[in-house]
Amino acid sequence: MKSVRFDRKKDKEFAQALKSRVEAYFEDNNLSKKANSSMVLKTATLTIFYLIPIALLWFGAITNPWMVILLYGLLGVGQAGIGLSIMHDANHGAYSDKPRVNNLVSRYIDAVGGSSITWRIQHNVLHHTYTNIDGFDEDIDTPPFLRFSPHSERRPIHRLQHIYAWFFYSLMTVFWITAKDFVQLARYEKMDLVRGQNTTYKAELTKMILFKVLYWIVFFIIPLLVLTPVISWWVVLVGFIMGHMLSGLILAAIFQPAHVLEELKFDLPTEEGTMEVNQTVHQLETTANFANGSTFLSWYCGGLNFQIEHHLFPHICHIHYKKIAPIVKATAKEFGIPYHEHKTFVRALRYHTKMLKALGRA
Repeated sequence: MKSVRFDRKKDKEFAQALKSRVEAYFEDNNLSKKANSSMVLKTATLTIFYLIPIALLWFGAITNPWMVILLYGLLGVGQAGIGLSIMHDANHGAYSDKPRVNNLVSRYIDAVGGSSITWRIQHNVLHHTYTNIDGFDEDIDTPPFLRFSPHSERRPIHRLQHIYAWFFYSLMTVFWITAKDFVQLARYEKMDLVRGQNTTYKAELTKMILFKVLYWIVFFIIPLLVLTPVISWWVVLVGFIMGHMLSGLILAAIFQPAHVLEELKFDLPTEEGTMEVNQTVHQLETTANFANGSTFLSWYCGGLNFQIEHHLFPHICHIHYKKIAPIVKATAKEFGIPYHEHKTFVRALRYHTKMLKALGRA
């Protein structure tokens, strides 16, 4: 695929100062940049939270139709939490200093119906490197009925996307567990990106099929077989789908307000493939924080409400973001670099919706 080159000389002093100050924080406090005991405890807590509903479904402990649907809803909450708080760090190599541990924990996404290989390519390689750059960042490369970039084609249907986008957001993980990962893997193979992950298309396709089949057996087929003698089959199906829709909504609500906002930039490279900005500054110009004062939200969403810090230092475990955020903010202010943030989660969602509406009409 084509590459984009950033200007390393421009704002070089800012990038160096920011990096050295964050490094100094860890050195002065004798801290590891990776997970600590609280992160391990969180991993165990979310894993148990995720396993309890499926265990109750497996053993037919709860047969009330509404309670079955509720259990699948809890699975959706747990699935999103695991994706945001556990596998995300591991796939960035931020969970542990040991590659084997990161690789093992990264498989959490395979266990919840996704794919670690396609996630790493789309998220780590394309999104983090080319944030908000149309034609490179696949997070803003949407189906025809959605428009996330001012540079993509506008269609009449987009005038209503601020209303219907949330329904399609809810289908995110439904698409993951069915077709998306297979489509992406084939495309990334053609783009010669799979080899960059030190693996092969055949090996990853085999693992993907095995994990998908196992996921469907564990989370749908077995509960269906256990519960259908007592309740209707469609209750299990509805619960399964609604759990995924809840998970998709949660994931979209966390990721979308971080980049698709009116105050953020969507600059394009020159014809020569260059961006007239330092990559560190580019991350600050295309990323926003929200609700940094919410302890629970930071815990549940894996610190991704500190999206700026995550994009600047993806190799650092998210449990440290709250501490390094003041360093980033102060350094940005000192050098006159923008630092975008919204005080509440609701405000961030409102401004994302406002951006969708603007993109649909402008």
